[in-house]
Amino acid sequence: MARPQISPRTYRGITLAALVLLSLIVLTGAAVRLTGSGMGCTDWPNCEQEAFIQASNANQEIEQINRLVTGLVSAVVIVAVLGSVLRVPRRRDLTWLSLGLVAGMVGQIVLGGIVVLTHVHPAAVQGHFLLSMVILLNALVLHKRAGEPDGVRLVPVVPSTLRRWVVAVVVAFAVAITTGTIVTGTGPHGGDEEARRFGFAITSVARVHSITVIATVALLLWVIRLARRDEGTWKRLEDPLTTLLWVAVLQGGIGYAQYFSGVPVLLVALHVTGAVAVWLMAVRVLLTCRAPAAVGAGEGSQAEAALSR
Repeated sequence: MARPQISPRTYRGITLAALVLLSLIVLTGAAVRLTGSGMGCTDWPNCEQEAFIQASNANQEIEQINRLVTGLVSAVVIVAVLGSVLRVPRRRDLTWLSLGLVAGMVGQIVLGGIVVLTHVHPAAVQGHFLLSMVILLNALVLHKRAGEPDGVRLVPVVPSTLRRWVVAVVVAFAVAITTGTIVTGTGPHGGDEEARRFGFAITSVARVHSITVIATVALLLWVIRLARRDEGTWKRLEDPLTTLLWVAVLQGGIGYAQYFSGVPVLLVALHVTGAVAVWLMAVRVLLTCRAPAAVGAGEGSQAEAALSR
């Protein structure tokens, strides 16, 4: 029997589904924490010691919806791996990137168990969220690579100096997100009424997080200034950079609003959504700095010369 085959277009649709579901699970995980459902199920992988499914209260229902989404994500990740093998033509880079999703999901499953067994310790919850950001990076790269021509290498299409600044921006956003998780682990909404919290002063960690966000936005503005010095570079990066700037400013506004209004659940949920959006947009800017050789040939060197003048 002939081996099943899928087209590059179908496979890109699979990678998009994986990216969407992986983003969704971050939000359902936040819903678990914000509704105090972290210990809705006291066991893992069963909800209770002798029952895989329980629905005797709202917290159990919310926790099990999150676990259901986890199952869907696991399924689409498996499909992404199988699809990379069945894709015609087959590409090794897509297979390795899809296997990266598998490694990430295995790590999330282990961390999910640790979160339950440690009664939603903030460090375990923090690790859960930060690993999600790594997996989203992997998923976005996979989706972008799946949409690029076969057999064509990627080349830089912006000056090397600017690329290094863009990398610095992505690292800065990663630091800002990390300090945000420390604020989360210090403040309310720990996932359970009896959940332990970090022993920091909330005003101190919030101030540190605010400083990292302001510094990151300032760095982003500097990158925008550099990009605007060359018409070709700006034409390529204008959309992702301006989108990232607006999302980052909106995210900062939500952060200040939630802090000064007593950290209401709705604003916290919006802030988590914003964190996912900011991270994906930052990675998108970095990915835009390279393009298939047939598309980007010569543009990088031209922009380099223009920027050095």
